[in-house]
Amino acid sequence: MECRYCKYLEDQDFGDFILKTDHWIIFLAPNQSQLGTCVVALNRHLEDLSSLEKEEWDDFAQIVKKLEHALKSAFNATMFNWGCLMNASYLQDTPEPHLHWHFIPRYNHKVKFEDLTFEDPFFGYMRPRPAKTLSDQTKKKIITKIRDNF
Repeated sequence: MECRYCKYLEDQDFGDFILKTDHWIIFLAPNQSQLGTCVVALNRHLEDLSSLEKEEWDDFAQIVKKLEHALKSAFNATMFNWGCLMNASYLQDTPEPHLHWHFIPRYNHKVKFEDLTFEDPFFGYMRPRPAKTLSDQTKKKIITKIRDNF
């Protein structure tokens, strides 16, 4: 059986493609309630962190530095939450985990971008965030800002 996350990578259903490194693919997440939220997915099938190769860890470390720098520069993000949450994979009868990270910039201030205002009312807490979908044009502009500062 094919891993549905590997299929997501092929179809780019993790969100809108931003860039690819040697081992990872970065997507702008569909939910932009926190401006610049991304998914960073391993570009090969792997089910757990303990199986990453040294080169994949090293590549990921560079992504952390560059992505955090990009969001500070582009949108003045205050801090960042990184999560490797595999829970949803196990809600099925036949689990299909695929290693990926959720990158969530956090803001202790309002951010205005493209006539939109982004707020982080739960700054300092991990609470569910209401979905915020954006136009394709706005997403493209966010992606450009991230790439330009990466």
